[in-house]
Order: sequence, then structure tokens, then C-alpha cells
Amino acid sequence: MTPDDQSRNHMFPARHRDAKPGVNIVANWAVIGIFLILLFSFFAQARDFLMPVTLAVLLFFVFSPFRRLMQRLGLGASAAAAIVSLALVVAVAGIGVVVSGPVNRLIEDAPQISTRLEQRFTDLRSNFRGLERAAEKLDEITGAGTDDGEDTATAVAPAATLTGTLSNPAAQDQPDQQINVQVTTAPETSALVSLMNLGPALLSQIVFTLFLLFFLISSGDLLYLKIVQSFDTMRDKRAAYMALREIEDRLGTYLGAITLINACLGLSVGLTMWAWGMPSPILFGLAAFLLNYIPYLGSVGGVVIATLVALFVFDDLVTPLMVGGSYLFLTAFEGQLITPYFVSRRLQLNTVVVFLTVALWAWLWSALGMIIAVPLLVVIRVLAEHIPGLNKFGNLLAGETPPALEDDDEETAPAPAAPAATKG
Repeated sequence: MTPDDQSRNHMFPARHRDAKPGVNIVANWAVIGIFLILLFSFFAQARDFLMPVTLAVLLFFVFSPFRRLMQRLGLGASAAAAIVSLALVVAVAGIGVVVSGPVNRLIEDAPQISTRLEQRFTDLRSNFRGLERAAEKLDEITGAGTDDGEDTATAVAPAATLTGTLSNPAAQDQPDQQINVQVTTAPETSALVSLMNLGPALLSQIVFTLFLLFFLISSGDLLYLKIVQSFDTMRDKRAAYMALREIEDRLGTYLGAITLINACLGLSVGLTMWAWGMPSPILFGLAAFLLNYIPYLGSVGGVVIATLVALFVFDDLVTPLMVGGSYLFLTAFEGQLITPYFVSRRLQLNTVVVFLTVALWAWLWSALGMIIAVPLLVVIRVLAEHIPGLNKFGNLLAGETPPALEDDDEETAPAPAAPAATKG
């Protein structure tokens, strides 16, 4: 054995033959499980910092094509970043102005709305009063045999006092005593106070997101360059650059198509609510536009909100159901026909994985987590397609119909020979 072989064996010792592969596999999966637990704990604990950072990075990928277009037209990256940031500020301010009036009226009328809804649910329960009366009659029939015995036992049995002595309740004839009871209740926290407490934190996260997005866009391709330079071989550098450009392309295509579809849905919902005579149809349209960024759960929330408001507005029970049904019809039509037609097949994702991802990020990051769950899933799928070891995981995330499974034996088995023809 040469000295080089001895040195190589010393640096990379061979694995013993008595090592058990099963134990190593279990240990590797245990380490992966511990890492995932720590990772999700980190996401939950650092949510106030990670939420605006993640949103800014996703928006950077979305607006990178616009920045390149501005650079080709002669504008610098800083000018493109200023245009994007100003447009987002105007959009957020416009949404705030549109929402402020109806939300203030909603907060002021919250007690009346609560009382009205309780009255409507009471009326709804009164429609089932016949079933309750039948149950009461059944209780009277089953308990009629024991009522007399219980009354007699109650009349004869002495009553126990607080001092532990027994006395006859019929013999007690004492005047009523007045007891003063003072009840101290905690001050109620109104919805307006809760929103005011939430406002500064939300505003600070929005400002942080806009500033970080401005710096990312104004830096141009610096982020891409630093990521590509972190790889050694030219093949890996090219693969990393292609993955970044594909993330940019797919995110832009997905969010652009979804935004256009949501705008059309919001317009349709607003017109429908106006046709039904619902209050603040613009607010309903805006809510439908924003809620539809949340897959599945957003449409359910919109239907519930529309139905509850209709219960407060209309006196009958049929009209609120029709209002909720019309909202459900529009969202179902959009989800089953419009979105699958306009969104490319390469952007379609596994429905079960999407639902679980939305639920996971809702648990971690609340409402914003539900909004960015699908864009993050798009990024993960692109990375899985470009990393050789994660190709099977990327196939799990895909939404295309898989090919039919065939047995290898059936594919390789030779066709049976035709029977020889016999002469008659």
C-alpha cells in the first residue's frame, strides 16, 4: 500500500461491515425531524421579523421584470424602485380610505348588529319549536310516574341549614333579609380599541416591507449575483441562475393572473351585492378581492360574512341564504372554471398540498401566512425541480394528472404468439 493510500484511508476511514444500515437511516430521519421542529419553532417565534422580510423578497421577484424594463427604457434601478414603492403606498392608502368609512360605521353599530343577529337566531330557533315541544311531551310522559313520589319526599324531608342542624321548612317563618351584592366587572375592550392597538404594529410592518423592497429593487441584480457566486462550478452557477429566473417568471405569471382574476371576482361580487340591496357593496367587492388570495378558506369566509350581514339587513330568512348562495356561486365558478383555464398547467399545484400548506402557514403567521402560502409553495416547487435530490418531492407538489401505473412485468413481457393456422 502506497503512502498516499494510507493517508487517504486515514482521512476517510472505511465503514465497518458490522454497521447496521437500518440504524443509520433511523438516525438520519430523527435528525431531520428535530431540524424541522426547530425550524418551525423559529418561524413562529420570529414571525414579526420574518413576515415582512418574506413578503418583500417575494415582491422583489415579482417586480424584477418591471425593473429590467425600466432599465431598458433608460431609467435606473433606483427610479424603478421608487415607482414600485410609490405605487404600493398609493394602493395601500387607497384601500385604507375606501375601507375606513364602512369599518367605522360597522364599529359604531356593533352593539345593534349583535342584538339584531341574536334576535334573528332566536327567530330561527323558534321555527323548530315544534320539535322542542314534542321532546317536552316525551319527558312528561316518561317522568309522570315519579313526579308524585318526588313531591311527597320533598314535602316531608327536612331542610338542611348552613349550621348543620335540621329543621322543618314549614315551621320556619322568618322575614326576608335583604342582601347587598356588589359585582365588579372588568372594563370591556371595544373593537375600536383593539384595532387601534393593532394599527401601529401593522403600520410598522408595512413600512419595513416597503423600505426593504425599495433597497432590493434598487440594488438591481446584486442579489442574483451573490447567490450565483456562492457556487463553485460553472454548471452549478448556471443552474442557480436559471432557477432564480424561473422563480421570477412563475411568481410573476401566477400573481399576475391571480390578481386579474381576483379583480374580476371583486367587481362581480360588488355588483351582485349592489343588486341585492346590501350595504357598502364596494367594501364587499374589496373584501372578495383580498380574501380570494387565500385558497379555499377565503371564499368560505366571504360567504359567511355576506350571509351574516344579509341576516342583519333583511327580515326574512330566504334572502340571506340567496345572498350567500350567489357569493358561493361566483367563487365556485371562478375556482373551478376561470382559474384552471387561465393559470398555466405548470403552475398548477397539488390540491391537498395547497390546503395543508395554507393551514400550516395560517397556524404560523396568521392571515399573512395564508396569503403567501401558495407563492412560497411555487418557489419550493421550482427549487425542487432544479435540485436533483428533490425531484420526487417536486413531483409530489405538482398538480398534473399522473400517468397510469403499469407493471414492469407487463411492459417487458413478450406478446403471446398467434396460434398456427391448421389446414381444414
